[in-house]
Amino acid sequence: MSNVQKPNSPENTSPLHPPSRVVPSEIGSSRSPIEGKKPKFPNPPETEIPDVATLRDQWRFAIRQYSRWYSQAWGTAIFAGLSFFALGWFIKGSNPLPSKQDDDPKPPSSDRDR
Repeated sequence: MSNVQKPNSPENTSPLHPPSRVVPSEIGSSRSPIEGKKPKFPNPPETEIPDVATLRDQWRFAIRQYSRWYSQAWGTAIFAGLSFFALGWFIKGSNPLPSKQDDDPKPPSSDRDR
């Protein structure tokens, strides 16, 4: 009987040294289908500096977009705040803001305080 075993046989592996799955000849191979090809972007970068009118139009468009998003964000925040206030009012049955409530009613005035 010979004691020669295969290096990656299941009986020769241990939890500390799992079998290697990568063959050294595959490490440097270029089997990727996208290697060597340039990626195609939907909006490729410009090759030259655009004219002033184009930059002005792009800047105006960006300002309009930012203004629209800014106003929508504020509108959403205000709507959410009012909705949570109304929900708190509905759940509690009264004003949910503790600073607007009279928890300590004034004692009745007596003749001695005058």
